Amino acid sequence: MICLMSTQESIVAPQASMPAPTCVGVFGIGLDTYWGQFNGLKPRLEGYLATIEGKLSRPGIDVVSGGLVDTIDKAHEVAHLMKTRNVRLVFLYVSTYALSSTVLPVVRDTNVPVIILNLQPEAQLDYAKFNALGDRGAMTGEWLAYCQACAVPEVANVCLKAGIRFHPVTGTLADEQSWAEIGEWLDAARVADVMRQNRMGILGHYYNGMLDVYSDAALQSVVFGTHIEHVEIDVLKVYRREVKPEVWKAKVREIHEAFRVLPECSTAEVERAAKTACALDRLITEKRLGSLAYYYEGTPGSEEEDIVTSVITGNSLLTANHVPVAGECEVKNVQAMKIMDAFGAGGSFSEFYLMDLKDDVVLLGHDGPGHIGIAEGKPVLRPLGVYHGKPGNGLSVEMKVKNGPVTILSVVQTPAGKIRLLVAEGESVPGPVLEIGNTNSRYRFPCGARAFVDRWSVEGPAHHCAIGTGHIAARIKKLAALVGAEFVGIC
Repeated sequence: MICLMSTQESIVAPQASMPAPTCVGVFGIGLDTYWGQFNGLKPRLEGYLATIEGKLSRPGIDVVSGGLVDTIDKAHEVAHLMKTRNVRLVFLYVSTYALSSTVLPVVRDTNVPVIILNLQPEAQLDYAKFNALGDRGAMTGEWLAYCQACAVPEVANVCLKAGIRFHPVTGTLADEQSWAEIGEWLDAARVADVMRQNRMGILGHYYNGMLDVYSDAALQSVVFGTHIEHVEIDVLKVYRREVKPEVWKAKVREIHEAFRVLPECSTAEVERAAKTACALDRLITEKRLGSLAYYYEGTPGSEEEDIVTSVITGNSLLTANHVPVAGECEVKNVQAMKIMDAFGAGGSFSEFYLMDLKDDVVLLGHDGPGHIGIAEGKPVLRPLGVYHGKPGNGLSVEMKVKNGPVTILSVVQTPAGKIRLLVAEGESVPGPVLEIGNTNSRYRFPCGARAFVDRWSVEGPAHHCAIGTGHIAARIKKLAALVGAEFVGIC
């Protein structure tokens, strides 16, 4: 088990980084005129709504139900309920035809994205049984239980006029495809809440000259809601000086459990990494951080240099414990890593290493921290006599991402000042990699290595990206819709 260690005691991930459950609202719409005309229609539709409410409920999600809205007065009551509970997403179940005037107060006052559930009771009406009813009233009542599609254009129209983002889901109450899509919306809402509640630390400064990495941090806060906390390396210095022997020795044991520590890693280097890791743990805990972007150099022989050349091990442990850490002060990419981690995919700090055009794969990886929770096999801790392009020397992480489906994400800041989520799905495949004390893996994409590099590059991302396991582009696309970001998927 990978866990954080403060200078006082062993702890699991900092509780401040654990988000509160995400509140979503749900209500159905109907027409009160129908209830006196068609016996049994209202309780039948309320039963369908109860089924939906039950299916929406899951870990990490609080469901706030407004019931069946069939009058203007009920619409205002539900609007007040949704606002009071601070729902982040609303599911609107079209149970039958309903007036758009009963929809507007709820969606306007709640002012969050709306998922329009156009879900029939079954895929097909039993026409023979329906026509055999004979009684026109009974027939109309049965039809009204199936006429969800009748009101969907009207609901969409009023959402457009009100400037409310909406997305329809069409199918049946029981079909797997519809509920898989609804599940993706719930997951995206939860991740949007994780990002909104997250506190990102920025330690140090950019790697000089990486113009693509320079970011508008305020724009990240505007789009994702992330709070940004600038932290000082002097704080780390103090924390490291105060680490008690029993604490850093426990961290040494943790390092040996988490990594395959090569024999050439000296005891002194492992202990140096452990002490710095303990200081990092305390920084995360004290500042209540859920992610960290960092870069620092310090002067040769300084305490600052000693710290920054020994952070890789601790940062890798943090990243695997849901506190992603990105080097070179890559603010945009630590956001991408946090998104991937919140989706349960991991999210390892990466950049293009080289193309293997013979095998039609691209190698991606990075020096410094990796997400060891998604490693293929046990990650290796290897000593480096030089950090290429950076001062000093010390321990580094060598690992490959698990073989199988992967998703690559870049948070892009466009020239127009927008946030774009750039995504590609591919496969992590076995084969030779660079055994140089870095993370790197081989990735194959449906469009081929050449087309992937071309199509990815022309979107203008920074040269970093986050790699996670599984194919989750559909979920990330929904996250983009919820936070108002652009989305581009390639390959």
